[in-house]
Amino acid sequence: MMVVFLKESLRHSPDVSFTFTVMCSRGISLAKELQIDQASVVLHNTLSQHNVSILYLSDYCYKCLYQLLMWADAQQEDYPTNASAIVSVLFPLTFRVVAGEEHNYSTICSHHDSYGEFGHYSIWVHSASGNESMRDLSCRYITDQAPVNSYLPIAVAFAIIVGLAFIYANNVYCYRLKCTQRYPLRLLETSTLSVSVELPPVNSADVEAKPARPKSRRLRSLDTFRGLALTAMVFVNYGGGGYWFFEHAPWNGLTVADLVMPWFVFIIGTSVALSFGAMLRRGVHRLQLLRKLTWRTVILLLIGAFYINYSPTDGPFSWERARIPGVLQRLGFTYFVIALMETCATKELKQYMDCIWAPVRDILIYWPEWIFMLLLETLWLCLTFLLPVPGCPRGYLGAGGIGDNGKFPNCTGGAAGYIDKWLLGVGHIYSQPTCKQLYHTTEPFDPEGVLGTIYSVLMAFMGLQAGKIVLIYRPNNLSILKRFLIWAVVLGFISAVLTKCEREGGFIPVNKNLWSLSFITTAGCFSFILLSLMYCIIDMKEWWGGEPLIFPGMNSIFVYVGHSVLGWYFPFSWEMKHMNTHAERLLQDLVGTAIWVLIAYMLYRKKFFLKI
Repeated sequence: MMVVFLKESLRHSPDVSFTFTVMCSRGISLAKELQIDQASVVLHNTLSQHNVSILYLSDYCYKCLYQLLMWADAQQEDYPTNASAIVSVLFPLTFRVVAGEEHNYSTICSHHDSYGEFGHYSIWVHSASGNESMRDLSCRYITDQAPVNSYLPIAVAFAIIVGLAFIYANNVYCYRLKCTQRYPLRLLETSTLSVSVELPPVNSADVEAKPARPKSRRLRSLDTFRGLALTAMVFVNYGGGGYWFFEHAPWNGLTVADLVMPWFVFIIGTSVALSFGAMLRRGVHRLQLLRKLTWRTVILLLIGAFYINYSPTDGPFSWERARIPGVLQRLGFTYFVIALMETCATKELKQYMDCIWAPVRDILIYWPEWIFMLLLETLWLCLTFLLPVPGCPRGYLGAGGIGDNGKFPNCTGGAAGYIDKWLLGVGHIYSQPTCKQLYHTTEPFDPEGVLGTIYSVLMAFMGLQAGKIVLIYRPNNLSILKRFLIWAVVLGFISAVLTKCEREGGFIPVNKNLWSLSFITTAGCFSFILLSLMYCIIDMKEWWGGEPLIFPGMNSIFVYVGHSVLGWYFPFSWEMKHMNTHAERLLQDLVGTAIWVLIAYMLYRKKFFLKI
């Protein structure tokens, strides 16, 4: 009975990859080799009158129930009874060593620690006096084999990237020096004399006085920011070298992977503000813009639903298991709402330049849009915190499963999950959410669901606001930079209030699965900081041209669709010889990402830009 219960409790756990053995001998061997991000724990029971078990709890599992890890019977024939298990090292674990049966046990000791990759650990349970009363039982924790440094490969990769960036920046700096610019002219004069061809003398002062080309009004910082988001998206989609911070958080919390899509949504809003404003100034009719944005939306929805969301490896197409939401579907719908709102609300800016409200004109000019966004925010709050969900408390934002002491196992996502299942059907939403393994959830939940799309629109609206700041305050670059930083501070303050500066326990925790309000304000804060930094370096100071990130940023649709369809073919990926190391995984993911950046550069040289 205990063995059956143990296997069922560990079947879907990421913190424990279960390998169980009981041996009445002095040695013990694991049933399978350790994999990446794993460590082995061996339990040695030296008690002759008590069965001993280990319960575990992950730090990232909020208010979760302890789960059974392994158990060992009382020792026989004066030899300890041993049991072993393989545990995940992604997050710190708490072990409780207990004596007794399944529902009748007493705690012997408790231990909280972060375990290292490929480490081997032992827990010895013994009695100090030999009478084996509960007061005399104790535990001893031993590190049998030290873990490896799993972060060494990424440190080496980071150093190489920084070194290459330094070499590139140094070459650009040297090229821009006046002495290096005169040197090719001297070589040219020498070569012309050698072939006895009379040419008028070249005066370097005349070259220096030559008028510079007119600066392009296109924001290179915006294309670079888009390229950064897209490059990071390709890298994390390929696996991010197997590092946990390049994967999505199990439920609440924030990782690098969680910021990628909000950045992309932010840039959509900024691009809409700049492009639609330019087209309206050129005299493009609003009906033409409406046709254009509708066509783009339809194409994005079709690509997401039929070209990326489903592949031949899934077998014959079946509508019963086709997923309706998706990344491109959300991007398409978000683009449609923001572009339609901008088409209807864009106004001439000159008449507001000298009014008394000029310092805040980027907000007051577009007051209808702000009212619309406030209505959307009110809708999200009402649905999230007031909608009755069968079997769940109102306003529930948890993962369900074993979280919240197992009280609401079927309430994953609260109102957001309930609305998706009601509108789209259980078979048409994502069935493998990031919380499934850690929280042992059984309900499907889609991170690109209906309710979260409301805040996707809000995220794009923040980007729209950034674009309007550029339009209104240009060419005063310092004013633009100040406005960006003010927005970053305001959004960061709102995030601090909503979350109480904690991962769990705030009013509204940061949650990428739900696209919660605090997640949007946090991602918006980072977006304004990054955009202001790039705007200062690239467009104001012109210290950097955005290379090489600007190339995928100018061909984003091609790179995203291409890496989604061809990402698992050579040369973007290959069969790895050393699956149990971060080094080859990181190399593969970096090479695959670099190839797409190179492809984007070649397309840029050929002046090919995929547009829809």
